Amino acid sequence: MNCGTPLAAVALACPECNQLVHAAKLEELANAARACEAAGDTPSATNIWNHALEFLPPDSAQAAAIRQHLDRPLLPSSENPAPDAKPNWAKRLGPLGAALAFLLGKAKFLFFGLTKIKTLFTMFASIGVYWALYGWKFGLGFILGIYVHEMGHVWRLKQFGLRASVPMFIPMFGAVVSLYDSPKDAGEDARIGLAGPMWGAGAALAFLIPQLFAPAPIWLALARTTAWMNLFNLTPVWQLDGGRGMRALDRQQRLLLLGLILVEWWFTSQGIFLIVALGALYRLFILKDVPPQGDRGAFNEYAGLLLVFGAILWAIKEKAIL
Repeated sequence: MNCGTPLAAVALACPECNQLVHAAKLEELANAARACEAAGDTPSATNIWNHALEFLPPDSAQAAAIRQHLDRPLLPSSENPAPDAKPNWAKRLGPLGAALAFLLGKAKFLFFGLTKIKTLFTMFASIGVYWALYGWKFGLGFILGIYVHEMGHVWRLKQFGLRASVPMFIPMFGAVVSLYDSPKDAGEDARIGLAGPMWGAGAALAFLIPQLFAPAPIWLALARTTAWMNLFNLTPVWQLDGGRGMRALDRQQRLLLLGLILVEWWFTSQGIFLIVALGALYRLFILKDVPPQGDRGAFNEYAGLLLVFGAILWAIKEKAIL
């Protein structure tokens, strides 16, 4: 294991750091089981979930969650169609409603970090700094946007069975999450990095929800700033989230992303896209870290985030959100 503890051949988890030995295999099985459930193939899904239990300690939280999942009736979709996960209000609001529904669905996890003294103390310190500079409304909203971004990283790390700290805020510099275990490959690291902007996109969209019902400059300011901050994080340099994301992409994928970034710049007239484009050029022609095979999933996430942030900034600039 990454902590260096020697393990027996039959061990399922490290006794020191509790990292799962078969985390990658378990993720693969979980994806296969969910795919079977989505297709209505309940018997195959049940078999896969039971197989996954063989790779988990019986007393682990993951094993308990799978057993609880199997206790619920899983009928083929033809016999018992699954209801739409989105409530009616989310459908009516379209993409904005989908983002808010996502955040509400993850609300329990978001509160997890707020139970930690270090996170709360450093968060309040950062809020105080921005409160003094821009007022309490912007200070509170901006720090909450950063918090959601960081919890996106923590959420993805937990999915991969990797240990990490809760978010720690640094006034005027954002926040950090310390990683105690290393991702197994560039693809896993890319998804961990891109999860922050993914949740950050949800926060930016959520700030626009009140604008639809009670328009006020503060909501547009928070949505624009949160989108800009997360888009800057997608610049593929250093240890920024975009740097981790692009590390898993091959040359063709990097060229496609560069083209998309330039199109976004031309369409939105937002200079931040030129900064991201310069980072992409550096990663494409100067830094020789192109893998032999690109990660399609990481590419799709990266491209999708560029489109979402471009749409948010364009809508605010063109006053499409009143």
